[in-house]
Amino acid sequence: MDLLGKREDHLGMLIVLSGPSGVGKDTVLQRLQEVCPRIERCVTCTTRAPRPGEVPGVDYNFIGVEEFKRMIEEGKFLEYAQVHLDLYGTPLSSVNEIREEGNDAILKIDVQGGLTVKQKVPDAIMIFVAPPSMEELENRLRARHTDSDEALAKRLQDARREIEQMPMYDYLVLNDEIESAVEKLRCIITAERSRVR
Repeated sequence: MDLLGKREDHLGMLIVLSGPSGVGKDTVLQRLQEVCPRIERCVTCTTRAPRPGEVPGVDYNFIGVEEFKRMIEEGKFLEYAQVHLDLYGTPLSSVNEIREEGNDAILKIDVQGGLTVKQKVPDAIMIFVAPPSMEELENRLRARHTDSDEALAKRLQDARREIEQMPMYDYLVLNDEIESAVEKLRCIITAERSRVR
């Protein structure tokens, strides 16, 4: 230990950021990385097609179903799940690499995946991002213009189910205004970094 009590072998934290589709997780996470040093997003793998403006390797690693299944068989995911008909998974090697460098790995994943991570990594910091209301969430999803009415209805149904799981998380951040939500996240991370473990 040095005089500040920090161990040289200190692993970065593992932070899970979950919330319903359309709640604004990407926007909040992007702003958080601008104002909070040493946070690195672990890029998730998915079998879904890229949306307009998404960058492979930055937003997601877009891979085929067969490759995804091979990675499952080889134990290469920390967690994986089917979400809205597509497969999503967090590469274990990416999480370990970020944490071993002393940075905090942040995972933007669905509730199902988040709860799996919590079982495997009990000291993961669990943060749930919630919309101000279901009406506002529906407005945000409609404003995307990416889903059919049927797909939108499914996302809203899934959102209600995910919100029911909120008590399984350590923290709740209401995303009613981006800068306020980002500041709450920054405060949570600062407090967790200061915790005497």
